Amino acid sequence: MPRRHIRVTGAPEAPLRAALTALRTELGVPESYPPEALAEAERAAKTPALPAHPHDATDIPFFTIDPPASTDLDQAMHLSRQGTGYRVQYAIADVAAFVVPGVALDAETHRRVTTLYFPDERIPLHPALLSEGAASLLPDQVRPAALWTIDLDADGHTLAVDVRRALVRSRAKLDYEGVQRQIDDKTAEEPLALLKEIGQARERLEVERGGISLNVPEQEIVERNHAYELSYRAPLPADGWNAQISLLTGMAAADLMLAAGTGVLRTLPAAPDGAVGRLRRTAHALHIDWPHHVSYARLIRSLDPHRPHHAAFLQECTTLLRGAGYTVFRDGNLPAITTHAAVAAPYAHCTAPLRRLADRYASELCLAAAAGEPPPDWVLAALDTLPHEMADGSRRAGTVERECVDIVEAALLKDRVGEVFDGCVVEVEEHQPTLGTVQLESPAIIGRIEGEHLPLGERLRVRLTQADPAAAKVRFAPA
Repeated sequence: MPRRHIRVTGAPEAPLRAALTALRTELGVPESYPPEALAEAERAAKTPALPAHPHDATDIPFFTIDPPASTDLDQAMHLSRQGTGYRVQYAIADVAAFVVPGVALDAETHRRVTTLYFPDERIPLHPALLSEGAASLLPDQVRPAALWTIDLDADGHTLAVDVRRALVRSRAKLDYEGVQRQIDDKTAEEPLALLKEIGQARERLEVERGGISLNVPEQEIVERNHAYELSYRAPLPADGWNAQISLLTGMAAADLMLAAGTGVLRTLPAAPDGAVGRLRRTAHALHIDWPHHVSYARLIRSLDPHRPHHAAFLQECTTLLRGAGYTVFRDGNLPAITTHAAVAAPYAHCTAPLRRLADRYASELCLAAAAGEPPPDWVLAALDTLPHEMADGSRRAGTVERECVDIVEAALLKDRVGEVFDGCVVEVEEHQPTLGTVQLESPAIIGRIEGEHLPLGERLRVRLTQADPAAAKVRFAPA
């Protein structure tokens, strides 16, 4: 999960655009695809590899829920009542129908690993003619998909799971605000209205098992009159309900692979005490009351992402997710850790194959497990190196996110060098105690601080000494 979701509203001014372009060059971010990979994508878009007799699910009125401008649509759903419980039908883009193992396009996806998100543009995992075209679950288009069918009881517990290849056709492309409005106004038809019922039931089960969903706001940098202002877009309840459907499917995928004895899990060990201690200091800096008898999970659920200081704290809570990784197992030799600490259950990434390489492999493993068949040889051949590839790709994505934060925040503050702000030191380097990290109260951003005797966990006045978008640096000193 990214440290920040950053979006720049308005045309970024020249220094910011130049800094972001320089960052892409420095990181060696691939902008174009090799000609042979594009040629393969063009052929696959016209003639995807489909089963001889694919299951036809085009009569099911699926819908997608994504930001309004999104066109790389990985998931479509249909929700219905099933006896006293529910049936979740979740279609995931079948990327394997378009990417032939071992050739140029496959090699390029292994080089890219993930879609990279910059404030001013997106660098996709797959060519746009696939990720935003032939493989995307766009409305009124017949598409190949891995179709999950998950039956739940009245309380949201999983009763039965099936996944198979199918042809699907989405009927509507919905966005979060529109979904929330229809549900609140009680104008939503039952397949959409059930998103609230099922989502809330799954949220209750998440609380019972000790899981945590971070309602991380999107940080928005708004350009007005050649200056930048910081704001947050808080997630709606519909965002959380939609996420619960994805979590449900990821948990079902993990269970399928564990039962089959071969798979790739998304795992996360429990957070170390030091990381939680840092978050306590951040809470102190942002005037968030966190009594010692209150657990981290309980505090998270008490926060309101519409409040700027709560929003900033939720952003920092993503630091506890940085130990997440991909764990491969095979032939029934299960790994020592099979759970994801934030999910509080076994979990797998399988619902975003257009944007994440590992999901294509998890999907194939689940399809094989559900059919009682051995996984394809090309999947097994890739398993040993997949965690390392994903780790490298995740590190690059993390670097992009961190550097973009620094660049954008430097742009936000570039005309305020010399000003004094209220803040709190939330971290001091163990081996270099004159260097640390300071959390400002307003604007709610983080920067590096240098000075003697930095008072860890205490409020202080700090002076902005550097804010240079070109160098991606924001620096403070005690005032």
